[in-house]
Amino acid sequence: MVLMRSVRRLSARFGLAGAFAFFVFTTPAAVLAQTAASQTDAPPGADLAATEPQTPIAIAIQNAMPADLPTGLQQYYEHRVFAPVWFDQTGVKEDAHLAIAAMAGANEHALNPNNYGPLELAQQTETAKTPEEWARFDLELSRQFLRYATHLSSGRVQPNKINKALNLFPDRPEPKSFFENAEQAVDFSAFLDSLPPQSDNYARLKRRLAQYREKAEAGGFTSVPDGDVLKPGMTDARIPFLRERLIEEDIQIASNHSGDIYDGDLVEAVKTFQDHHGLATDGVIGKNTLARLNVPIQDKLIQMELNMERRRWMRDDLGDFYVFVNLADQNLKVVRDGKTVHTTRVVVGKPYHATPVFSDQLEYVEINPFWNVPYSIATKEYLPKLKQNPSALSSKKIRVFQDGSEIAPTRVAWNSYSGGNFPFRLRQDPGDGNALGRIKFMFPNEFNIYIHDTPSKSLFSRAERAYSHGCIRASNPFALADILLADNNSTAGHWEQIRDSGKRTVIKPRVPVEVHLTYLTAWMNKDGSTHFRKDIYDRDDVLLKALRRAMTDNL
Repeated sequence: MVLMRSVRRLSARFGLAGAFAFFVFTTPAAVLAQTAASQTDAPPGADLAATEPQTPIAIAIQNAMPADLPTGLQQYYEHRVFAPVWFDQTGVKEDAHLAIAAMAGANEHALNPNNYGPLELAQQTETAKTPEEWARFDLELSRQFLRYATHLSSGRVQPNKINKALNLFPDRPEPKSFFENAEQAVDFSAFLDSLPPQSDNYARLKRRLAQYREKAEAGGFTSVPDGDVLKPGMTDARIPFLRERLIEEDIQIASNHSGDIYDGDLVEAVKTFQDHHGLATDGVIGKNTLARLNVPIQDKLIQMELNMERRRWMRDDLGDFYVFVNLADQNLKVVRDGKTVHTTRVVVGKPYHATPVFSDQLEYVEINPFWNVPYSIATKEYLPKLKQNPSALSSKKIRVFQDGSEIAPTRVAWNSYSGGNFPFRLRQDPGDGNALGRIKFMFPNEFNIYIHDTPSKSLFSRAERAYSHGCIRASNPFALADILLADNNSTAGHWEQIRDSGKRTVIKPRVPVEVHLTYLTAWMNKDGSTHFRKDIYDRDDVLLKALRRAMTDNL
């Protein structure tokens, strides 16, 4: 009990991780000596699982196996004839010290240490005396360590279970092989370090989260008072508050400014802030910019924690050549051999037609495509127009087909049809007015989502660009084609020439190109800039509620 009081006192001062650096486990030698007898005296090649436990500790572990212990973990214990994992005749193993300390420091990874009971496990090492008590300790540490490793490597929640629009299925550790790998690890500290995502993106966000937590402990962000729209050149009593607020956000150029006139480096600092928050970079402080300036730091901490969870869902290696679309950012980038080679703005689905999250592979690019009008658009948007005027779609060059044959729209009794009995297919001819523009990038999927051109170019100039029915419209798509099809033909203007010919053409890329549609509302770039985006689909809120349930239910 003296040791546990010390642990709690150190925990209050240094945090759980700091507390564990100050104590060592003690274990009754008389009990542990019983583990000295070999549990694996069976002949080479024998089925170890068929061997009965021989020592009191092993028998106690077998008897204490809970019914809800993961099957793979149960098989791991059976394979080792129920020998303890975390201690032997010499005492509690160093691996146990490290595992409990890692769980105690889980908050560094935006995980909840209380989900894993590190203090309770430490207490068991002081109070356990009998084989039965040590058996319960060993099994509980194994269970909690598996839970911790699962949360850290693949997330606390399974994305598709909390939101069907998140079509991600991260690999969760298989218990038996996981513990075998842990047991065989030459350096257990290195094994622990291998559990979280190994991507630079995750590491950067983790580092930034720690820095923002320090800012929060120091008092958080300065509030900028409300007032009229502030434009460059104006004098305003709020300037000192604004300057201080931007410096707190690590936009150091603001520190070059002095006085109460809104000009020079302070305007540039505001533009940088706007860029980091997905706002129009005009330097004007209107209601949207002021609202973002006054977001409490605690809200930003939560946003970063949510996106660390999202990073745990993602693969470390996204491929050698890939398209990365961040729906929350409404931007697309192409990465090849680790370098970003192209970026462009995109338009994504409206909140009602939210674009799903998934990964796929580019199969072909189609120049001068037809547009096969989706059933929902045909029945909800175009059928009412056809009922009023059977020729309403002619100006859009949309044709009507039934059973594979084209029919004249003027010969159809449109008032006889509805969304429940619509037997027609609507198809728009290629051309400048085509809804898909002059090119589309296809990665066929169950959601009927793809990347395409658009005749409506004005939307790309807006800061928020969630206006489509779900598909992704790309600005300057032929520049994107030049990048993605460079291995097919690198001649400048080649794909535009095909476009201008008017001929429908399908091209399959000669090298694999992966496509990742993601949803990230906070991240840190290589240059140290920290970015936050509006939660256009309310997915942050859904995830936060799910994580709070997970923290409460000790999933």
